[in-house]
Amino acid sequence: MDIPSIQNTYRRYAGHYDVVFGPIFHQGRKLAVELANPAPKQRILEVGVGTGLSLPFYRPDSQVTGIDISPEMLEKARKRVERQGLDHVEGLLEMDAEQMELESGAYDTVVAMYVASVVPNPDRLINEMRRVCRPGGEIIIINHFASKHPVLRRFEDLLRPLSRTLGFRPDMELDSLPEYDDFRRLQVINTNLFGYWKLVHYRNGPL
Repeated sequence: MDIPSIQNTYRRYAGHYDVVFGPIFHQGRKLAVELANPAPKQRILEVGVGTGLSLPFYRPDSQVTGIDISPEMLEKARKRVERQGLDHVEGLLEMDAEQMELESGAYDTVVAMYVASVVPNPDRLINEMRRVCRPGGEIIIINHFASKHPVLRRFEDLLRPLSRTLGFRPDMELDSLPEYDDFRRLQVINTNLFGYWKLVHYRNGPL
């Protein structure tokens, strides 16, 4: 995976992303927002905001910033914000999730939906999410992780050489996500398609 191949893939996806992937990922998207935004006046960063499908679900008294590496996806998100009058969206910025040009500790919650297996270096993604999240804040990741079922796992292994074309790594392991003494999982929740995608919930600081 590299930035040019990711941008090329999501340039192709942008026109039909909502129709194809919107319904499949809807359940996980709504759950992530509910966990990310339970209180008023939270500052929230959504990493890999894409076409902005999740943006209408945030509380109207929140302050949401979205970033993405794909200008075509962001253009769809900006049109959604304008069309639906989503005044709680502060900004939609083209940015590399592994090198965020954002202030440290600026956000109460940082969310990455369907992004961890897309970026070239998941460890860098997590480190940047931690940096921009305030101490004690929440970090929420939803992603597909490699199946434990032998048939599905074999299929994922066969797809791996196509990662650049697909735009994600199909065989990413849940345990490949880092975990530290001051960054531990609060919970792992099965989401879309009977748990084929999972939500991983962290606290950014000691439990």
